[in-house]
Amino acid sequence: MAIHLFHADTDEQIAATFDVMQQLRPHLQRSEYGALIRSLMASDGLRLLALADGDVVRAVAGYRVMNMLYCGRALFIDDLVSDEHARSLGYGSQLIARIKDEAQTLGCSEVQLISRVTREQAHRFYFREGFGIECFHFRNKLA
Repeated sequence: MAIHLFHADTDEQIAATFDVMQQLRPHLQRSEYGALIRSLMASDGLRLLALADGDVVRAVAGYRVMNMLYCGRALFIDDLVSDEHARSLGYGSQLIARIKDEAQTLGCSEVQLISRVTREQAHRFYFREGFGIECFHFRNKLA
């Protein structure tokens, strides 16, 4: 099968990313997913980059470009997940490489992401891909 990376822009392409994205975000509902993604695209500039092996999406990343005082223009990865049934096949690395290329094309100075402290396997992957820990991310959930 041929591997190809594409931005999920059509309703069909967005829907094709759901099964993989839900592995990272199990609270998502298929019936609401397309509208939610479209809303985030319109309000925040979210983009979905997907990797398909043949006709099957095997990895997906949601990202946006932000301008910040401390670092300038940065590409921020909201979500990055490879299909749990197809891990360690290089799909995540290919997705990260394309995201880094995209960031440079868009004039970004860096790529950032947040990963929960419990996701040790993901952390090992991010370290292998050249990411480092530079700060704490504080959170205060409001009622």
